Amino acid sequence: MAENRKIFEDVGASARAPAPAAAPTKPDARRNNRMLRVWLLCLMALVGLMIVVGGLTRLTDSGLSITEWQPIAGALPPMNEAAWTDAFEKYQAIPEFRIQNREMSLAGFKAIYWWEWSHRQLGRLIGLVWAMGFFWFLLRRQIPIGWTGRLALLGGLGGLQGALGWWMVSSGLTGRMVDVASYRLALHLGLAFVILGLITWFLLSLARGAREMLQDRRNRDTGLARGLNVLGALVFFQVLLGALVAGIDAGRGYTDWPLMNGQVLPSESFDYAPFWSNFFENPALVQFNHRLIGYVVAILMFVIWRQSRKSPVVALRRAVGILALWVVVQMLLGISTVQSAAAWQIAILHQIGAIGLMILILRARFAAMYPPAQALR
Repeated sequence: MAENRKIFEDVGASARAPAPAAAPTKPDARRNNRMLRVWLLCLMALVGLMIVVGGLTRLTDSGLSITEWQPIAGALPPMNEAAWTDAFEKYQAIPEFRIQNREMSLAGFKAIYWWEWSHRQLGRLIGLVWAMGFFWFLLRRQIPIGWTGRLALLGGLGGLQGALGWWMVSSGLTGRMVDVASYRLALHLGLAFVILGLITWFLLSLARGAREMLQDRRNRDTGLARGLNVLGALVFFQVLLGALVAGIDAGRGYTDWPLMNGQVLPSESFDYAPFWSNFFENPALVQFNHRLIGYVVAILMFVIWRQSRKSPVVALRRAVGILALWVVVQMLLGISTVQSAAAWQIAILHQIGAIGLMILILRARFAAMYPPAQALR
């Protein structure tokens, strides 16, 4: 029979249960979170740089200078004169050289080669930075619950982007066209912006934290969030249209504004057959559509900005205000690009503006969906 225990007894005399294993402390979790954000910020900067270098590669007509896809061996450029001559001879065999660049020397070839090699090298660097960071955090169990799949997705999309890039380049090597297929260029650039957008959203989410986001979501501004969703979709579509403009050099014609060769819609906008090809290949219609979506974006941005003035959340009003200012700057850069016949110095600023615009849209959307707590004044 068990001995009756006294109401009062010496606590120290009783056996103590073993202490449970210590969970990671809050400072450790904050440090891991901070390291993850630094890693993602590096990836974000590299992806942005790769988009810019890709734009310069297109503007300098350098994208077809490397005619092979060698993910490993291609990391090293030609190391001697014989290797350079071999690479140049392969370039001389494709339509771009025979039709456009017959007078190009080996020195001229080297100039375009370095742009494409740098673009591919950045892709390799991004893959390396992702893999090193992901497996480092994974093996050390420093990835927050629910985040492993999201971070792995970035690597999968990066690999798909590399394959899509070669699919794009190969379209200019077959003899059917001089440059790469514009719709493949649009898909390649579009996926780059998807990756950039995901990294941006992950950074914003990690900076706030799951618990805070759950609390802040109660005060979300649904109307502004929906408006910013539509704005984001329009800007993404505008990025794809911009790739079509660049792919067929549509930005180098119709250099007047706001008209196009003195017309609202150029009379030759639907001259191509079949009819649907005008939307992808006709420089007049492609540039007109790019301008038209720009006007729609500006109008919608004004409506969203007016609506945001009613919000009591200072951070949300500020985020939308900065976004509205950026839209104005981006429109001015677009007009300057047209009027300069797509001079590369201005055109690349326009592309950088698109990167900033997408990031700021996501930042404003995050502020609308998860408005931060603020002190009452």
